[in-house]
Amino acid sequence: MLSYIQYAVGCTFAANFRNMPLISKSVIKYKKSGLSNDDLNNLYRAIIKPRLIEEKMLSQLRLGKISKWFSSMGQEAISVGVTMAMEDDEYILPMHRNLGVFTARNLPLEKLFAQFQGKISGYTKGRDRSFHFGTKSHHLVGMISHLGPQLGIADGIALANKLENTPKATVVFCGDGGASEGDFHEALNVATVWELPVVFCIENNAWGLSTPSSEQFRCKQFIDKAIGYGMPQEDAIQIDGNNIIEVYTTVKKILESVRLNPRPVMIEFMTFRIRGHEEASGTKYYPDGLIEEWQKKDPVENFEAWLMEQRIAGEQYILSIRNETKQEINDALKTAYAENDIVPATESETADVYANFGNTAIPPLEDYNQQRFIDAISDALRLSMERHPNLVLMGQDIADYGGVFKVTEGFTSAFGKDRVRNTPLCESAIVGAGLGLSIRGWKAMVEMQFADFVTCGFNQIINNLAKLHYRWGEKADVVIRMPTGASVAAGPFHSQSNEAWFFHTPGLKVVYPAFPADAKGLLCQAFEDPNPVMFFEHKALYRSIEAEVPNGYYTLPFGVANLLREGKDITIVTYGLGVHWALDTLNKNENISADLLDLRTLLPLDMNAVIQSVKKTGKLIILHEDSVTGGIGAEIAARIGEECFSYLDAPVTRCGSLDTPIPFNAQLEKNFLANSRFEKMLIDLVKY
Repeated sequence: MLSYIQYAVGCTFAANFRNMPLISKSVIKYKKSGLSNDDLNNLYRAIIKPRLIEEKMLSQLRLGKISKWFSSMGQEAISVGVTMAMEDDEYILPMHRNLGVFTARNLPLEKLFAQFQGKISGYTKGRDRSFHFGTKSHHLVGMISHLGPQLGIADGIALANKLENTPKATVVFCGDGGASEGDFHEALNVATVWELPVVFCIENNAWGLSTPSSEQFRCKQFIDKAIGYGMPQEDAIQIDGNNIIEVYTTVKKILESVRLNPRPVMIEFMTFRIRGHEEASGTKYYPDGLIEEWQKKDPVENFEAWLMEQRIAGEQYILSIRNETKQEINDALKTAYAENDIVPATESETADVYANFGNTAIPPLEDYNQQRFIDAISDALRLSMERHPNLVLMGQDIADYGGVFKVTEGFTSAFGKDRVRNTPLCESAIVGAGLGLSIRGWKAMVEMQFADFVTCGFNQIINNLAKLHYRWGEKADVVIRMPTGASVAAGPFHSQSNEAWFFHTPGLKVVYPAFPADAKGLLCQAFEDPNPVMFFEHKALYRSIEAEVPNGYYTLPFGVANLLREGKDITIVTYGLGVHWALDTLNKNENISADLLDLRTLLPLDMNAVIQSVKKTGKLIILHEDSVTGGIGAEIAARIGEECFSYLDAPVTRCGSLDTPIPFNAQLEKNFLANSRFEKMLIDLVKY
């Protein structure tokens, strides 16, 4: 912290921007750097707008017109300078203290203000706050509250540019506090390994909310971290983040270089947050005198003073630009205020959770061949890669090695390493990269080496993939393959059934086939669907079952259960390996006449098929490998209790595995699994 304070000596920011008088002399040492007077005046117009908007928003906050505000006062030169240096069709991923990015990309102010107020005409239709949105028409992807995930998304956008040989750079922002997140490490590592054209902009304002840098990290400066990831020293650059000319000219030069020679670059912008993390948090934690120390280096006031010193702009011109901008702000705010408050419409709320998809089936050919479950999965991937030339497969060891289960063996020979990509061990960054590819119009598949490892990418899945379309209408065309399940004596970290984690999350689709033909058709459908799909593949089925599978490309619709057997005594509802458990049990107990329903997909869930069967049989048992408590069976049981109570002749019964972690020992695992109890529970329920 001491070295940073020393850097700050003699530097300033203004906590409250003044209309009059203008400061008389700039303390920032600007150089014209070959820019014309028009260029400099354009930079001034761009930097004054977020400052004046923020002054207005702070007054609206006090009046209760907006609920929260993250101040960018004193940091505007970074947002504005970076954005102005970019080409308009290059993607930029800002944070909540980058208002200048949004204004420099010329977002309509009335729509931006409607967003701040939670109005229907805002970018999220009132569903998310402040800067938590994106707009593809402006090539801008906003953040979520969890700091860091935007870095992996930037990798994916840059990967799309690289795959297309498009000479474009991607720019992503991160604060010094957010750089402590694992996403920062993962994204920089991936960008360096894959030589992606990403410019990582680190706004080092020395504080993460109230925590000083000395309690966040012990390196001297962030550019040292860049070198540690393998970026050459010349691509790790530290500049004065308050000098808009230096920001603009430095970033412009870097972007030109990155477009010609794709690679990641880190820029560390030295700056200071003059106000609180957000307005409610205040600034009492700052040492005495620190704010005053930085007040002399306000990026707006100093740039104004320098423009007048150099006779590039006069005081009357400055005031006219301010007044013109204030009028634009007031007019836009008036329009936003005039809009009526949202009247909730449940139908539209639920409709916007998923991107539109017809979910129609592509029928199979009439010829078949025998395939194991794993062969059907591999065939579906191969055919989908041929059908969708914009599909990229990513995962640990999936390239030349073919993955730990050999599903993608031989794929690099057929499709090349650009589209079949080995990844570092970094699930969060790779799921984020998949989303970035989708935003750029590509399709992505991410293979979890084991479904258990998905926890390391959980935030990206739950908070980015699942919520994206509902929040701002953008699809997340990503399939995540999940080798799952027990019965292979692999212990508690390679055997979990975790489908219920995602079943509870609106915006995801969850698929869990039990047979080779279903696996192939449903996986092909997953790549047709523009929504995020969690595709579960039971490891114990990979090489243990074989069946006739249609040749060629075909799809099966989501949300359609398969009635495997018909009977009158009882309904059995299950999926995955549970289907085979149920078949084995019925084969041993031929006297039991049962409807056996294979759900095949869990989201969407074919409850109509379950309801119709229960109305016929009057009894229901739900079987799943997952633990009993909180499993999918609980939801089905509750729904049947609500909708079929008068038809029931016995209590709805759930048969799941023990409420313990999965043990390694084969006998302990057998005792854990639901199959050890299913036969008795089925017979008892039939006799009820």
